[in-house]
Amino acid sequence: MVLPVTLSGAQFIGPEVSRDAPAEFSAFAPATGKALEPAFAEASAREVDAAMALADRAFPALYATSGTRRAELLEAIADEITALGDALIERAGAETGLPAARLSGERGRTVSQLKLLASTVREGSWVNARIDRADPARQPLPKPDVRSMLRPLGPVVVFAASNFPLAFSVAGGDTAAALAAGNPVVVKAHAAHPGTSELVAGAIQRAVRRCNFPDGTFSMLQSAGYEVGVQLVRHPLTKAVAFTGSLAGGRALFDAAVTRPEPIPVFAEMGSQNPLIVLPGAIAARGADLAAGLHTSLTMGVGQFCTNPGLILVLAGAATEGFVTALGERVASTPAGTMLAPRIAEGYRQGVGKASAIKGVSVVAQGSAGDGCTGTATLLRTTAATFLAAPELAHEIFGPCGLVVECADMAELERVVATLGGQLTATLHATDEELQKSPRLFELLERRVGRVIVGGFPTGVEVCHAMHHGGPYPATTDSRFTSVGTGALLRFARPVCYQGVSDALLPEELRNGNPRHILRLVDGNYTREAF
Repeated sequence: MVLPVTLSGAQFIGPEVSRDAPAEFSAFAPATGKALEPAFAEASAREVDAAMALADRAFPALYATSGTRRAELLEAIADEITALGDALIERAGAETGLPAARLSGERGRTVSQLKLLASTVREGSWVNARIDRADPARQPLPKPDVRSMLRPLGPVVVFAASNFPLAFSVAGGDTAAALAAGNPVVVKAHAAHPGTSELVAGAIQRAVRRCNFPDGTFSMLQSAGYEVGVQLVRHPLTKAVAFTGSLAGGRALFDAAVTRPEPIPVFAEMGSQNPLIVLPGAIAARGADLAAGLHTSLTMGVGQFCTNPGLILVLAGAATEGFVTALGERVASTPAGTMLAPRIAEGYRQGVGKASAIKGVSVVAQGSAGDGCTGTATLLRTTAATFLAAPELAHEIFGPCGLVVECADMAELERVVATLGGQLTATLHATDEELQKSPRLFELLERRVGRVIVGGFPTGVEVCHAMHHGGPYPATTDSRFTSVGTGALLRFARPVCYQGVSDALLPEELRNGNPRHILRLVDGNYTREAF
């Protein structure tokens, strides 16, 4: 298949196009089963070194840029991505099998999050400026002048995700947040959509030149293997890593990072089962709507969302039987969907097969089967006793599969929740009376997840200031940070404290006159006033 774009198949090392290695790989069209042109070169060790060295050289200039300048860069990137037009959507669709409407929406989200971060760093208060003014007369010892704020880390390596070729990829939230905080970025593109990645990388480079930022502000390397990623994590110039993907992949990068001579943080988002609890009162009030909404959430995007509700906890009873039956009927009518890559489709089939083979697990319903790179919607069912006795049932199955766990009573449901590892989300459908009678349930969920949802569904992560997309391990490697929303900036900055430093040497955000007019904590009180 030939699309109306010209792709080099090479590495982007700053503004230069590089192609060292003879080894190549090709993108695969999951909808047709055919390889796509052109062939893409594997990044060499020299190219890894060159990209990191260029990023390191760019860092001092980026460190000194204002929030206003970085906002201009982010907005220019958004403009350049938009200007790619239909060519970007067509190439992304060919490489992922995702429909044009979904990809257009994802492009809109990508542009929106770039602009949201731009507005945040332009305003500037995110740096958490704190000032404690000197008091020479304090007894028994004088009080020194102490000020602090967040400053950039250095070169950040970003690993693109497979399931969001735009919003969690080359110009996705990780790249946007790292650039916004003042860090150069080297992206390891995902092998499932290299052409899409190259188009977006070109857009970023045009924005870098347009805004007169240093050459090493952004680079991108292509590879279908693991070696390049490990080299990037272990490279001595890398200061932080961001990753979205599997538990195995994220843990491997984390382990590589902490065994370096200089350990560095790895902010890995690795998915979860996202338990969804449906209590009888909610079923009685709106059971049909809940079944329809859960089916949509479960099968949306062929289940290839990190917030897919793969674990459904219910209480035994006649109302629950009707709800599970209604959900099963919807699953049975679901057509097979094209998955992102053959490896993902095969992993999904194996996961469903292993789970359904466990004694005590039954298949409630399956949708239409498909050929090749497709996924069949599946609803499984078991008891709490079986779930508690088979730890493998608590593992994520990446795709449109839901496991209903039937609990005898609320105490047993709480025992199941208490065994769960860290999750990105947990969802509750219950009446107010049911929630008031079970205060421990909410507490158990809150301690295990990054986001608690009441009355909704977990798929769909709002890009906003308050969003937290993260959770305790194994959902992420650091539950204190989000990969979505403006809080993502905090991953790529560190506090620097200044004691007794003259006003002229301080960053603008900490100077007496507050030229940025940001919100600061001055002597324990928040204010925008100068002094």
